[in-house]
Amino acid sequence: MRRFAELYDRLDMTTSTNAKVEHLVDYFEEAPPEDAAWAVHFLCGRSFERPVTTTQLREWTYDLADVPEWLFEECYITVGDLAETIALVLEGRLESATDEDLQLHEWVERLKELRRMSERRQRESITTWWRQLDTQGIFLLNKLLMGAMRVGVSSGLVTKALSEVSGLERPTIQHRLTGNWRPSADAFEQLVSDDTADVDQSRPYPYFLASPLQEDPDTLGDVDEWYAEWKWDGIRGQLIKRDGEVFLWSRGQELITDTFPELRDAGSMLPDGVVIDGEILAWRDGQPLPFSQLQKRIGRKNPSTAILREVPVSFLGYDLLEVDGEDIRDRPIEDRRRELDGFFADTHERFRLSEPIDADSWEELAEMRDGARDHNVEGLMLKRHGSPYRTGRKRGDWWKWKVEPYTIDAVMLYAQASHGRRANLYADLTFGVWDREGLRAEPGDLVPIGKAYSGLTDDEIAELDDWVKSNTIETFGPVRSVPPEQVFELAFAGLAPSNRHKSGIALRFPRIKRWRHDKSPDDANTLSDVQRLLEDHHGTVEADDSEPDPEQQTLFDA
Repeated sequence: MRRFAELYDRLDMTTSTNAKVEHLVDYFEEAPPEDAAWAVHFLCGRSFERPVTTTQLREWTYDLADVPEWLFEECYITVGDLAETIALVLEGRLESATDEDLQLHEWVERLKELRRMSERRQRESITTWWRQLDTQGIFLLNKLLMGAMRVGVSSGLVTKALSEVSGLERPTIQHRLTGNWRPSADAFEQLVSDDTADVDQSRPYPYFLASPLQEDPDTLGDVDEWYAEWKWDGIRGQLIKRDGEVFLWSRGQELITDTFPELRDAGSMLPDGVVIDGEILAWRDGQPLPFSQLQKRIGRKNPSTAILREVPVSFLGYDLLEVDGEDIRDRPIEDRRRELDGFFADTHERFRLSEPIDADSWEELAEMRDGARDHNVEGLMLKRHGSPYRTGRKRGDWWKWKVEPYTIDAVMLYAQASHGRRANLYADLTFGVWDREGLRAEPGDLVPIGKAYSGLTDDEIAELDDWVKSNTIETFGPVRSVPPEQVFELAFAGLAPSNRHKSGIALRFPRIKRWRHDKSPDDANTLSDVQRLLEDHHGTVEADDSEPDPEQQTLFDA
């Protein structure tokens, strides 16, 4: 555990990519394989079921350190990291730390054991460990308890370090880490082994991710050098048929075979040794349905007959990665598409092919892109002729040319301190629009429409932070209410009706486009404006009151 704590410190103290890789290599070469496996798991941002809640950790800290709740919360606002706040509050208030230095995997086993304990025993165990550890040990233990190990290291840096340690190519490491990879000594040794055999028949391939096209498409050369197809608005997935079994994986590394049983059953008709990359879409009468409809299926591990009938789904394939058990990702896209066309010619009605779009010019494609929302799609995908299926976000061969986002002008209502490097700045903002007709509140009130925290420059954030601190009306824990004076233009990918939100509408992926110093609060949009926007592009859609399963929430996030 001390070795892992030292690694965490070194990674946290540098912004140099090369230095981080060097520290990771040193750790993986020295750590026992069972510890190295868990380090890979945590540093790659993989999920770890929390044995206790953050509310419990807060309450136990109040009592152990003998500090009032309000003082702890003020400290948290200043520090910006709950694990670090607890460690600093407890510093100097506990007896001297012991020299107990369990291995990382032994600590993980302790945390797993917590899940089987009563709350009283959980509290006794955790507070005892806090007493035994120094400040850095408490901090790292808290990180493990919360399942959050953000330390400025991406999975790409971890795989690069593992590649250097093992001598294997990075795509090989990335492939082995996909799917059902579970941290253990054997798993780590297989991860860095020269043995090419793979005993996991369910394992998907790492996804090839398109880069956003922000330049004029003319910069890509002749339009005839590119495939164009719709950018579907669904869940990216890989459909796998091996040894008579069907597996369906999301891009978020979730096995979702049981969530979509109709696709599992249809996949049984495929030949063995096939992996298809595509999109899961809500689909009816030959057309994709809005993503808000597909969201009703997310999180239902055992969907009912009623929901299967209400929201039917299809799998749209757009690439073939494996055929007859052979990895064909290095073949040109023309060859892969030709093989894929053959699979979809005489298969199940649940399978559809993402057809290429013919166009004679970039101008013609631009017109199609402008009408993308009429087809319930997000824009266009551009794929270079002759390109292989790569790993990760490699620029040059695949581009996503998305339609321009929706925009509205909204008034800032609340501000909350952000996290990470902006932990002391009020950059997490809540916005509202005017309810002139009293649709969801008193006539003339502002109703919250969404939250956003990205889009402003560092200088703008500093200016806004000063304004928030000087103009706070009330505080609600870490949240401050402010006068409705500042107007911002929000951009968002989509919107859907939702009774879980006071406005009755949920914005999808909102971000701040610009600070409208040129507009007064009265110039902001109204709730009626947003409702018309919803109706124009989605028609009348029933609001979704269901709560996603937390274990499946990553599907929606992805």
